[in-house]
Amino acid sequence: MHADRLARLRASLAASHLDALLVSALPNVRYLTGFSGSNGLVLVTADDAVLLTDFRYATQVKTEVAAAVRVAIEPTTLWGRLWMELKGLPKVEVIAFESAHVTHQDSARLVGEGADGAGWRWRPALNLVEILRESKDAGEIAHIREAVRIAEHALGRTLPQVRVGMTELDVAGILEHELRSAGSEGFPFETIIAAGARSALPHARATKAVISAGDLLLFDFGAVSGGYCSDITRTCVVGRAPDARQLEIHTIVREANASASAGVRAGMRGRDADALARQYIERRGYGEAFGHSLGHGIGLEIHESPRLAKSAESPVAPGAVVTIEPGIYLEGWGGVRIEDDVVLTTEGPDVLTSFDRTLIQLG
Repeated sequence: MHADRLARLRASLAASHLDALLVSALPNVRYLTGFSGSNGLVLVTADDAVLLTDFRYATQVKTEVAAAVRVAIEPTTLWGRLWMELKGLPKVEVIAFESAHVTHQDSARLVGEGADGAGWRWRPALNLVEILRESKDAGEIAHIREAVRIAEHALGRTLPQVRVGMTELDVAGILEHELRSAGSEGFPFETIIAAGARSALPHARATKAVISAGDLLLFDFGAVSGGYCSDITRTCVVGRAPDARQLEIHTIVREANASASAGVRAGMRGRDADALARQYIERRGYGEAFGHSLGHGIGLEIHESPRLAKSAESPVAPGAVVTIEPGIYLEGWGGVRIEDDVVLTTEGPDVLTSFDRTLIQLG
């Protein structure tokens, strides 16, 4: 698996007339090598791949790092070891670095220490590994599928415990406990629990706000399995049956979600996928209340390529796993969002999430 990823990256480097790539973004390090530690650099050349890390991970690398990757444990500085490795590669002259992930301090190393009479020519590069990550293999999809299962199990355990008078933080604590109990390795982002008018904040943080009877309650959360993320949103109502407007808005969002989940296809532009839901919501008179994009890729990161947005011109790759998350947000009233995770196979969309999409009454 990792050998294949390295081979595809090397083909990309050759096509770009690059002798090597220095990988510093940790999700990209993990994708290429299997290493999940917090400190590492990877140098990939036409016939070599070396992971540089420190003593803390000397044991961990033995079980994680792919056989196709050479490991160098460095007791002092990874950058000093990088220069040593490069000096042993006389044919390596033009080296790309991940410009989106290199700090100013580290970029100064490249033009200072890294150019110290060695003749290396550093070139900024964008998304060389991220492009490869967009199309998921069967193992990656299996991890995401398991992350979805964990998240849905945790939500199912949480909803019966929600009552009027709880705070958003109370509910977040219950959900996060259930996620851990179900096997989640962590939380891919800060759990969003938003009640009442606060549900109109697409990225609300859970607070001490108290849940009242009749409040909409929005859950946006995920699980992690094998390093891969899920991302799910459901909206409920607490303490009494939903009123007519809550049902109207929720129904529009649910139908927009269903239309996009069924219609999204590999090969279509991100903007065309976005339009599947956006045009429906616009026809129902709430276009201005859907201010964010339809969705994004998920994988080792909670937000990665591709983008399903009005401005996204690139076609979506087969094997991409994306979120479909239309929403309507009305300031002072509240908001509704329904989010599913979908694999774009060559045969069509495979919706991984199955949790009830109706407006459930809690408590």
